Amino acid sequence: MPNRLASETSPYLRQHADNPVDWWPWCEEAWDLARRRDVPVLVSVGYSSCHWCHVMAHESFEDPAIGLAVNEAFVAIKVDREERPDVDAVYMEAVQATTGRGGWPMTVFCTPDGRPFLAGTYFPRYGRGGMVGFGELCERVADLWRTRRDDLEEQASEITAALGATATLDPADGLPGSDLLQRAVAAALDAHDDRHGGFGTAPKFPHAMMLDLLLRHHVRTGDEAALTAALRTLDAMAAGGMADQLDGGFARYSTDDTCSVPHFEKMLTDQALLARVYLHAWQVTGAPRYRRVLESTIGYVLDVLAQPGGGFASAEDADSDDGSGTPVEGAYYVWTAAELRAALAEAGLADDEIERAAAWWSVEPLGTFEGDASVLQLSGGLTDEEPPPTVERATAALAAARRRRPRPGLDDKVLTEWNALFVATLAEAAGACERSDWADAAVGCAEFLRDTLRRDDGRWLRSWQGDDPDSGQARHLATAADLAAVVAAFVRITELTGDGRWLVDATDTATQLVELFWDDERGGLYSTGSDAEPLVVRPKDLVDNATPSANSLAAEGLIRLSVLTGDTTWDDRARRIVRLAAPLAERQPLAFGHLLAAVDLLTGKRQEVVVSGRRTDLVGVVRSRYRPGTVLAWGEPWDGPLWDGRRDPNGSGRAYVCEGYVCAAPSSDPSSLVAALGDEESG
Repeated sequence: MPNRLASETSPYLRQHADNPVDWWPWCEEAWDLARRRDVPVLVSVGYSSCHWCHVMAHESFEDPAIGLAVNEAFVAIKVDREERPDVDAVYMEAVQATTGRGGWPMTVFCTPDGRPFLAGTYFPRYGRGGMVGFGELCERVADLWRTRRDDLEEQASEITAALGATATLDPADGLPGSDLLQRAVAAALDAHDDRHGGFGTAPKFPHAMMLDLLLRHHVRTGDEAALTAALRTLDAMAAGGMADQLDGGFARYSTDDTCSVPHFEKMLTDQALLARVYLHAWQVTGAPRYRRVLESTIGYVLDVLAQPGGGFASAEDADSDDGSGTPVEGAYYVWTAAELRAALAEAGLADDEIERAAAWWSVEPLGTFEGDASVLQLSGGLTDEEPPPTVERATAALAAARRRRPRPGLDDKVLTEWNALFVATLAEAAGACERSDWADAAVGCAEFLRDTLRRDDGRWLRSWQGDDPDSGQARHLATAADLAAVVAAFVRITELTGDGRWLVDATDTATQLVELFWDDERGGLYSTGSDAEPLVVRPKDLVDNATPSANSLAAEGLIRLSVLTGDTTWDDRARRIVRLAAPLAERQPLAFGHLLAAVDLLTGKRQEVVVSGRRTDLVGVVRSRYRPGTVLAWGEPWDGPLWDGRRDPNGSGRAYVCEGYVCAAPSSDPSSLVAALGDEESG
């Protein structure tokens, strides 16, 4: 009989609905039950596309004996980290503090008041390789709770006292200078693998914000070393196994040094952040290969992750059925030489064409993955040349053959933060590439978020799931990261459309962000709102990880909002955020890749460009290159200093290039606007 998770909006929680473990979702009723029973709480945190989460579920949570042991000794709570990043952040800090590392699945044992006393990640069903088995672990914890409870209580108090350290940080006296950007670039170049691309050693994560830092630095200074490193990594990722060579999009990370073998889950956040970097690389270099990667990445999201009403699903799993009924990592994506040959022969390709296609994708009889399977990758690297006709035919044939395989599971919940990240990228890309279909998708998703992920009182929510906007369910109070991402996205939609209503929505969202999340004492944003349920600590998200932190997103978004509206309140808030993060950023600049974009806006040359009328030709000039220090206003005038005296009632349209709202002589044609913009962006 299904447990309480069967009706949850999270696909990850529903995957555990038939477990013998008597799971609860995160709720006060579960904690009340633990207090009444006077037993510890097992908090298990994961997400739908997590391979090792599935492994632990199959090994332990589906085991009747484990289920019985857990149910007798604990109250068990299952958490989707993507729906509840606040809960995840608190207990992940406990895992890292006690084990020195983190990851998912996360396994935490807590007192009935929520204080963690034992924390770890994956545990096998039975002990092996120095790891205690999960069944044995549960027995030990239950016994310690009965016989040495005071020790566990003391340990819980010590761990809890160490949590939430970032929430008590004091801000720096002033803003960091451009020297912080220089040190961050130097650290990135030092960590860069000049031979294979990427940063550090395996596993290699994409580090999109670090790559954008290098591109932005090149644009600002002309530093060729920064450009070379960024392009080397972008080429390696797009040519290697991290990129889906058939349908577009990127896997989460590379398991090896050469960016050849990925961990196959595909997440919306990675598509949003990497598409943005490839867009900027194309704007900087004009190289067709980067635009092709941009188009294929966005195409994957629009084709595969699109959900009813305009939102986008969170992720596709790494695992899928390999034909045996067993989920296997990468089964959907890899090919043996025999499978590739059969699929291409069925499509009518001749033997010599098949051989060329196999060589093009480095598919060999010995395989490159596990056994004789291979991950498709470009043997000749990423080039600006169009693929030959044979490869185009082979691509279509393999894509069609692959669609007949069982597809990886889709985590179809729509997250406000993640969708807003993609909207911001899509809006910027739509303008730069003059793609009206992308613009429509960006606006459609923004409208979906605005109309569906807010309560009647205007309070933003985090997660939605359903078959259509009318019958779907929106749950969980939005976090600071959700609102900060929405502010940034709505500002980008304003710049894309020239429609001032989006600026109103951005301002309203920023107002809610500050009212509910702002720390009046030290500055910066707490992760949870003042109206949210209290956790054992109230976290504050400062460090950029796989996604930008809430405070980094807010800092950049509020600066751009301030420029467009003329309301310096938002700029003041952004400066306080940067001052708060500065002491940590000075010590670990590469952990603040997105925050450094805000530092760049505050310390570098900044331009406001106003285009009156509907002069899309002048707007196109502004968008034609990567201009990280430029904020664009055009289309419908709105109240504020940018539009004072520049409304152009005659409708002929002109462009004004301004700094601090002081503008040079207006430009009436594209060539004069190019001159007025100057060569700042070319170094």
